[in-house]
Amino acid sequence: MLKRSQVVYLSLSTVVLAGLGLGYLGWKSREELQPLPQDPHVQVFFNQSETSRYQDPYRRMRRSGDNLEQVLLDAINQATMSVDVAVQELNLPQVANALIEQARAGITVRVILEHQYSDPWSQRDRNWIRQQDDYSRGKYENLWAFGDIDGNGHVSLDEAAQRDAILMLRQADIPIVDDTDDGTKGSGLMHHKFIVVDQRRVITGTANFTLSGMHGDWLIPESLGNANALLDIQSPELAAAYTHEFDLMWGDGPGIQPNSLFGSPKPARPPKIIALPNSQITVQFSPHRADAPREQTTNGVIAQTLSQASQSVDLALFVFTDQGIVDTLAARPNLRLRTLIDRSFIYRYHSEALDMLGMALPDHRCNYETDNRPWRTALKTVGYPVLADGDKLHHKFALLDDRTVIIGSHNWSKAANHKNDENLLIIENRTVAQHFKQEFERLYHRSELGRTDALVMQIKKMREKCGGRA
Repeated sequence: MLKRSQVVYLSLSTVVLAGLGLGYLGWKSREELQPLPQDPHVQVFFNQSETSRYQDPYRRMRRSGDNLEQVLLDAINQATMSVDVAVQELNLPQVANALIEQARAGITVRVILEHQYSDPWSQRDRNWIRQQDDYSRGKYENLWAFGDIDGNGHVSLDEAAQRDAILMLRQADIPIVDDTDDGTKGSGLMHHKFIVVDQRRVITGTANFTLSGMHGDWLIPESLGNANALLDIQSPELAAAYTHEFDLMWGDGPGIQPNSLFGSPKPARPPKIIALPNSQITVQFSPHRADAPREQTTNGVIAQTLSQASQSVDLALFVFTDQGIVDTLAARPNLRLRTLIDRSFIYRYHSEALDMLGMALPDHRCNYETDNRPWRTALKTVGYPVLADGDKLHHKFALLDDRTVIIGSHNWSKAANHKNDENLLIIENRTVAQHFKQEFERLYHRSELGRTDALVMQIKKMREKCGGRA
């Protein structure tokens, strides 16, 4: 095992022994890695990048990565007319402060959230936190510790006013809509992560506007935040498409008529192609009605795009459960295919990584998915990246032929396709693609691939549970 100081990085110019899962023949040291050039119209940022450093504004630690929160702040602070925010979760006080200051300056500010995260966390009772599942309990314990500035075990009203972003927004009367404003109990998930500034600039990607989404967990010093990307795209035409999506969800605003549209009641929105200097961008929004033709859905668009790859496909995905997409890849055996999926998900019974690994696992009731189709030749280039404690592979991107990038809030799942409010971009731009290639190689070099010890343990566990049927 290499020490962190000894880790070497991949040269983008060398040849991958993908079929053997052996990685690169050539290497670059940390000192040799240099920031890549940015396209002036489509800029890319990664919070775990090794080519830049910043100081975490909350934990006050110097660390590697792009400061994704600063990307948001720069865009908000440069607004002259309007800022529209649609994000599943927001708990960053600096972002809340920037939105409040712009609203006070006369800028129109509107915010849409997932209803589960639209109430101030500081108003939760500590007993309520203890009663939550492991994931929610960990989330709120981190937020509570973050808010407890003086460390006395209590979050005072003054501390909450400095650290609870939603409380700050509501106290400043920033208008907020969530996915219950359509008169329902909420959509699948309001899963967007985007900002539109002045109807000409879009900030979007995979990161929620949270500590764990950008900087790292408050209670885990080694955490760098879930591996995420943000894009800053200058395009009035793209901004118009995102504004239309925003307006469908906004309706006439908070607390008036229940005319907001979330989930599948939205009208059909076909893919829109936008031309920029050196780029072609296709934008697609989800969800789609269950009876929509497959090829007209976002997962269908993803599959169609993947089918056009001629040489290589690299996937870095939080989850992957869409059988149609993996079947598209199975039909292209000559492609160089490498796939990374988050460790918490990769070996679940409905993960398409299992198909690629040539196997299937039962669910908790010892039943198998009826449409699983394990590949005859198992890939050795499928696995999960080894990340710091507390961090997840939250990416949802594909890199095709080192020239085309698929990226967005949209996980490759049935829920994202038919229930959640999502967005997806397909970007044809070699400069942008090189940023995603560098990020993929960083993750791939630090990955466990093929039939790992963790998979063997999962098989053993299921065999014991299911009486040898796994």
